[in-house]
Amino acid sequence: MSQEKVLRDVVSYVRRGDRLNNTQQKAWDSWRERFVIELPAAARKTSIAPDARVDFAKEFGRDAPLLVEVGTGNGVAIAALAKAHPDANVLGFEVFIPAVASTLSRLRREEISNVRMINADAEQGFETLFDEQPITELWTFFPDPWHKKKHRKRRIVNPRFAHSAATHLVLGGRWRLATDWEDYAQWIRDVLAEEPLLREEFSKEAPRWELRPITRFEQRAIDAGREVVDLSYVRVAAKGAEEIPGQAWNDVGIRSEIGGQGDCAPSGVNACNGTEKAADDQA
Repeated sequence: MSQEKVLRDVVSYVRRGDRLNNTQQKAWDSWRERFVIELPAAARKTSIAPDARVDFAKEFGRDAPLLVEVGTGNGVAIAALAKAHPDANVLGFEVFIPAVASTLSRLRREEISNVRMINADAEQGFETLFDEQPITELWTFFPDPWHKKKHRKRRIVNPRFAHSAATHLVLGGRWRLATDWEDYAQWIRDVLAEEPLLREEFSKEAPRWELRPITRFEQRAIDAGREVVDLSYVRVAAKGAEEIPGQAWNDVGIRSEIGGQGDCAPSGVNACNGTEKAADDQA
């Protein structure tokens, strides 16, 4: 009997084994229910069903600004950043179960409670999960560079994801990125320059974000002589949008009420924040 073939869309990762070591297995068994948001899948194991929805206030046990990291790896960055933002809800996307399990172990060891993980494709997540929950900051640190020209369509920073991410960022929200590959840094600039809802925050490369920890991955890049490039983009208003007052947020977790008008605050100042209604601003 022939089996129906599954049409596989282009994704930004290659599936690896899900085998866990003893420590990872213990963390997965013990803390999965606490920290991992379970979602219905579509055709692929790491896909997300089109009708999947998340009540983030229920999952985190509170309403709070939502900070999202795409590609958390073993959790070094998301753990450090969650500790630095205790008043925020911090969500991580990671497709590799062993990496998620290591993150759970780290969260428990460091007594961090404001993180939740999704073991699924972030690109699909952005198209289905955030209609009712705007994102205050998005982090994408050292995404897979996919060096070969024929593979560049797999890069997570692409026009479709850029628009989806920008649409769900609050007005004044930031997308922070870092890469150790010069050609990918230029690729990011080229792609995000075409997204009208984003503005590069710095005329040159962004200064290194002091809250982002240096991981072993980044240290290997530095030891190999590769320069790490930080980039930062701010969500700006769509032309003709009706602005709605929102909340401001900065790196030390200070919130205040602001009415969004026009572009957002420059570097070093609290950004304005809100949502808008515009016919041309739909993912």
